[in-house]
Amino acid sequence: MKQQNEFNSEHEHQHDTGQHLNQNAAQEFATVEELLRHDASQTSVPAGIATRLQKSSAEFPRPNRSWWQKLFGQ
Repeated sequence: MKQQNEFNSEHEHQHDTGQHLNQNAAQEFATVEELLRHDASQTSVPAGIATRLQKSSAEFPRPNRSWWQKLFGQ
């Protein structure tokens, strides 16, 4: 009888977990950009990677000003 109770408990837990996963998987997105924005809001960037990314992006030269920025002095 004890084994039966343990089996039922495990089965219910798996069933509950499966429902939780199905709720998350049912979300649909209209565009790829919307999907990427959602994923980015749900995923945190590790601190080490963020630091390395900031250092490497600081080394890129700034783009030249466009003709209209030069013309209007911006």
